[in-house]
Amino acid sequence: DYNISRSAQDEFAVQSYKKAAAAWKNGLFAEEVIPVTVKPKRGASFVVSEDEEFKKLVESKVPTLSAVFVKDGTGTITAANASSLNDGGVAAVVARGDEIPHGVIPLVEVVAFAEDGGEPVDFTVAPIGAAKKLLEQAKLTTSDIALWEVNEAFSATVLAFIQDLKLDPAVVNVKGGAVALGHPLGMSGLRIVLSLAYSLSPGELGVAAICNGGGEAMAMLLRKPL
Repeated sequence: DYNISRSAQDEFAVQSYKKAAAAWKNGLFAEEVIPVTVKPKRGASFVVSEDEEFKKLVESKVPTLSAVFVKDGTGTITAANASSLNDGGVAAVVARGDEIPHGVIPLVEVVAFAEDGGEPVDFTVAPIGAAKKLLEQAKLTTSDIALWEVNEAFSATVLAFIQDLKLDPAVVNVKGGAVALGHPLGMSGLRIVLSLAYSLSPGELGVAAICNGGGEAMAMLLRKPL
């Protein structure tokens, strides 16, 4: 329905890698990512302090890859413009406002959330409906939202989201997304919430949205405390 070309998906993927690389270079993940010590069965232990996937981009190879989902002899999704499977973990402390100790300023406030769904085959566009429900529920428009974090299950997922909601691509996934950072199943939802939380400036609103394999999606409205 969105007529998203292979070349548009490939270009989006390349930009995701470049944004992620720039974010790492400029220290934008410094507060967000904790180094992990890896102890292999053989050899010395070593520390992993940054993502590895974003370093694997070979831009010239992106348009040469074969499609992984082919129908009637054609396909546009490839290993390069889709997210990769990666290991990762994420943690957060969530509390009611009246339970937060005096003087402690939370990283971010969860203002509202919404869910939406349809046929399982349409799971990649489900975040669109969830985001629209969220904005309606909060009585907001897209212009009220400073930043958007949409999980890059596929480049086409985010391109459809941007197209449908008529968003400025410059405020979507500003540090790259799952295409470049990876998509560890079970942690990507909170990962995008925290990435958004660290990207917002005080007083700003942001929306995080993610689909799941059952045809549903969730969107969450965040506010950065002043």
